[in-house]
Amino acid sequence: MELLFYLVSIIILIWLAGLTFYLYKIKKFNQRLVEGVNKGNLTNVLDKILDNLDNNKLNIEDLRKRLDNISDEVIRHVQKVGLLRFNPFEDTGGDQSFVLAILDGKDTGIVLTSLHNRGITRWYAKKVEEGRGVDHELSDEEKKAIKQAVKLKLEKKGKI
Repeated sequence: MELLFYLVSIIILIWLAGLTFYLYKIKKFNQRLVEGVNKGNLTNVLDKILDNLDNNKLNIEDLRKRLDNISDEVIRHVQKVGLLRFNPFEDTGGDQSFVLAILDGKDTGIVLTSLHNRGITRWYAKKVEEGRGVDHELSDEEKKAIKQAVKLKLEKKGKI
């Protein structure tokens, strides 16, 4: 009989310990819930939560607008650069001439071409919109530099 009494007592103690732990967790949760509210009634707590939700919605909308603005602006920054060295003249040695394509996200920008001859180096700049020359026709080398710039950007994004 004594053994049964001890066994029941141990089970009751374990049960009480479990209930105490559960009660402690509920009390902590309720303290967090009413934190920052002057009066601890449920209406004030729920009003606080709804106010926080409204503030969060406004903040999220503001962040979305900012992100859209940044996305529109970033497309206009230099994103693609291509460099092509070549030899335009048969009487000079080496690939000392080059084309540098500097483009934004919409393939708009400039190409700088340097043609090196024995006694002189000439520079040309051409405006590019959407990968095509605007005021002047693009040479084959300039087109290759633009394609190279676009290809390098796609490779960095992992699309090729």
